[in-house]
Amino acid sequence: MYIKVKTMDGKESVMLTVSKMSLIEEIRRLVKDKLNVEPACQRLFFRGKQMEDGYRLIDYGININDVVQLMIRAAPVPNPKVVKEATEDQSVTDEANDKEKKDTNKTGDESLTDVVCEYYEVQDLIDAKDPFTSSWVEAKIVRITKNKDDNHQLEYHVLFQGHEREIPLPRTFKQIRPRAEELCSNQDLKVGKMVLVNYNMEENKERGLWYDGKLTKVDLQSRTKRKITVTLIMGEENETEVNDCSIYFVKEIMKIEEVKKRDEQTAEETRLLKKGPSNKRESAPYCHHCNDNPRRKCKFCGCHECGSKENPDKQIMCDECDLPYHLYCLKPPLSCMPDESEEWYCPKCKTDSSQIVKAGEKLKESKKKAKAPSNVNKNTTRDWGRGMACAGRAKECTIVPSNHFGPIPGVDVGTTWRFRFQASEAGVHRPPVGGIHGREKEGAYSIVLSGGYEDDLDNGDSFYYTGSGGRDLTGNKRTAEQSCNQTLTRMNLALAINCNAEVNETDGAEAKDWRKGKPVRVLRKGHADEKSLAKGPSKGKGKAAKHASSYGPEIGVRYDGIYKIVKYWPEKGKSGFIVWRYFLQRDDSTSPVWTEEGKQRIQQLGLDQVIYPEGHLEALEAKEQEKEKNGGKRKSVVELLQNKENSTAKKAKKSGYQLEPEIAELIEKDVLNRKLWDECKESLDDTKQKFVSKVEERFLCICCQEIVFKPITTVCTHNICLPCLQGSFKAKVFTCPSCRHELGKNMPMEPNEDLCRALNAIFPGYESGR
Repeated sequence: MYIKVKTMDGKESVMLTVSKMSLIEEIRRLVKDKLNVEPACQRLFFRGKQMEDGYRLIDYGININDVVQLMIRAAPVPNPKVVKEATEDQSVTDEANDKEKKDTNKTGDESLTDVVCEYYEVQDLIDAKDPFTSSWVEAKIVRITKNKDDNHQLEYHVLFQGHEREIPLPRTFKQIRPRAEELCSNQDLKVGKMVLVNYNMEENKERGLWYDGKLTKVDLQSRTKRKITVTLIMGEENETEVNDCSIYFVKEIMKIEEVKKRDEQTAEETRLLKKGPSNKRESAPYCHHCNDNPRRKCKFCGCHECGSKENPDKQIMCDECDLPYHLYCLKPPLSCMPDESEEWYCPKCKTDSSQIVKAGEKLKESKKKAKAPSNVNKNTTRDWGRGMACAGRAKECTIVPSNHFGPIPGVDVGTTWRFRFQASEAGVHRPPVGGIHGREKEGAYSIVLSGGYEDDLDNGDSFYYTGSGGRDLTGNKRTAEQSCNQTLTRMNLALAINCNAEVNETDGAEAKDWRKGKPVRVLRKGHADEKSLAKGPSKGKGKAAKHASSYGPEIGVRYDGIYKIVKYWPEKGKSGFIVWRYFLQRDDSTSPVWTEEGKQRIQQLGLDQVIYPEGHLEALEAKEQEKEKNGGKRKSVVELLQNKENSTAKKAKKSGYQLEPEIAELIEKDVLNRKLWDECKESLDDTKQKFVSKVEERFLCICCQEIVFKPITTVCTHNICLPCLQGSFKAKVFTCPSCRHELGKNMPMEPNEDLCRALNAIFPGYESGR
């Protein structure tokens, strides 16, 4: 197979012909030969993992045509003496920094001095702003200080009511005020006035916290239903506003008390600071699990391990889930608080470092990977990963489900792919190796005539097919001689179910009306490969041509339409063992490719061009150039293929692909998507396959990544599936999933019937599986 190696800046890239069993060291040597980068300077990455020596490509899951990124680093020039000195200097510096930090923490409280304030005293009951919620909470002053470096700024250390066991929190003069006591009357509620209101940010109809609010709308006409709307003032410095907040606890709106000096206060105002209001205002509890009950153990506001709320200064909060833990409740316990600059995660949130693969470390092998051929027998001489037979599919057909009977929408009779895995990607025959695709309780969906059985007989419009099984394939063999009798089970039974007759496991059966049987997609495999073609037409037969059909393609695998089973029966085969045989008759309205009418159709649609995987021809060309360097004189395989492709392309270009009149008419009716259809029509000069691929790309739903089903064409000219858009609106997202254009809550969801009819004409039946 082949892979691409591309530099991080994208300026240089090279294609390498390798094996899945190739070691990373071999890849480095190939990169050095191609790009002249020393192995020590190479950092290879694939899907976020750095590739390390000692592993093989299969260990990283690399497949055909995958891209490996190359980062070029400066050549390492280590100097042991310099490294040792730098390490010692760094250790000395770290010790000095730690000592300085400890000294700073030790003398931190000494910079504060207690002072007397002309507005407040220690033990005064006040309202203080909570820095976490920006709400006003009832609190008590426990200390008043000032910093020696700043004589003007006072700090008021407060304890919030209900949380007396916590550490006092310093607040500024603007962040505290006398407790609110008096309720607002109707005459006090005027637009523009600042008041204290109770509001819940998440659910405004439920009780919440207390915030400052500026009245913006006051409707007091009804005695039972009064409407009050405010703009909330948020933030430590009142720098944030939240507009249009509806207040439902109208009877609890309170006046904001004025701040006065001690000698200017009345007796009632002084009493309020010492004893507080007679009625405690009600707020939503911080913890809804225990309702802030200090005697009740709670694993949400207390320690998540023991539930106790004691020793809050010994609790640490997880930076992921915000749950508190006592230092001594952890396993193992922590002796001290981590540094504030470091993140700390609880045992439930912490990622297991043993599962993280760091640069230079070995891969963590799963049980499945430990049994892989690359690990079971690393000393094997068999290089089974070099050929294209081991290449897996890079995408999966989603137009129809995997158990779909009948043609695949958008795939024409006569389409030829170079490899089996491409037909699997197109959904025509999904197994990359097996000759029959089916389920023994549903039936068979497709088969491949590969010429592997001596009892097969192909007549074009009909053929005799041999079932599977009866061969010893141990040792990872792809094929072998018949060694035992076949049974009517698994895939053989699936084929029998397709016949329009009751299943007979002993003698077989013949269809009552064979056209009413379940359809089977039939593919024929070619009998040549690139090497045999290079030898000339007379020798153009590869190793797959032992029992090859003359109706098959020269190279690759071709879709030949729908066949149905007429009858099936057991008989003794040429090998002397019992095999199950099936007689299939063609039942497809499209002309077969071996007829004159079929050949003309193939040329008009450009289907006589073999579809190669991306980068395959470039890989062959690079391989041939390598042979030329080594003195090879044989004509390049790629030249033969390209000459053939170019002559075919010229024929196709003269006629081009002409849209069927009915499809062209349906496309013209879809006025809303005219620009997208014009982009698709640009590929009409090529082949039908290119046009169909372009349509599939342009009309892909961004939500489900499939061709739009019941398409809704938005005002911003994007097409979304009706169920996908309904799901978006149900989640209260009223913007276009493609461009975030505002669609509005009341957008009419009427499918674009013109687009729906056009897509059904190009992909007939694609909606059946949706």
